[in-house]
Amino acid sequence: MIKPHAYQNMGKILDEVSAAGFEIAKLKMSKFNDASVKGFYAEHVGKGFFPQLSQAMSSDVCIGMELVRDDAVNKWREVIGPTNSAQAKAEKPGSIRAKYGVDQTLNAVHGADASVSHQREAEFWFGGQNPAARPMQTTAVMNNCSLLLIKPHIVKEGLAGQVIDLVLDAGFEISAMEMFNLSRPVVEEFFDVYKGVLPEYLPLIEHMSSGPLIALEVRQENVVNALRELCGPHDPEIAKHLRANTIRAKFGYDRVRNAVHCTDMPEDGCLEVQYFFRSLQKHQF
Repeated sequence: MIKPHAYQNMGKILDEVSAAGFEIAKLKMSKFNDASVKGFYAEHVGKGFFPQLSQAMSSDVCIGMELVRDDAVNKWREVIGPTNSAQAKAEKPGSIRAKYGVDQTLNAVHGADASVSHQREAEFWFGGQNPAARPMQTTAVMNNCSLLLIKPHIVKEGLAGQVIDLVLDAGFEISAMEMFNLSRPVVEEFFDVYKGVLPEYLPLIEHMSSGPLIALEVRQENVVNALRELCGPHDPEIAKHLRANTIRAKFGYDRVRNAVHCTDMPEDGCLEVQYFFRSLQKHQF
């Protein structure tokens, strides 16, 4: 879990996740309140440091992730380093908490300490087999927004963090984020407007339903047009010649695997965001 104070470094932390050999199976941005902090950190309620912990964790958004690899719990604990960031800087300077942490509370990330706690925490964040477990809610604002979809090939290649860095560095706010595995009918419904318009429509449908993608609600003044500028021309070859610093120029391969989808028309920004962060939520949960 990426903690609120590490928001601006979320892309770099996702890069660390990929570099350490983890697959991200689930990802969602959400926000704690007093009650959910007590539920997630139940073992710490009543301790002297809990008020400070509660205030820090409910101060802004977090990104919860379920990470997969052999011996994942222990490997993740190694990657993040000691709980106290000062100790991490001294003993494991290459760890995430050494690089992005401030102190024992603002230590950049959380990691489950055992398989049992992983199961409980994953159900708390995403829902699961336990009918009583309600997933943490989306942080989507659904106004003055645009949709950005990080396509499956970027997620698979572990490049999503670098794309997110470009978005944040350009001054955009990422106000909601979640990983989705879309079925072909859902992809066809969302991209129906391009049917008969894009010659690569069928390969696009195949690609967008081939694996997990990450959806982002992005906000800024004049956001739809500004985000389209950052993404660059639809064809990566044209982007590389005309707009070399854009996302598609840097990460795109062809007109299907062009790294990202972004909202085309200003009037569609909220509608596309609502499709992912409202309509699909009802189907998932």
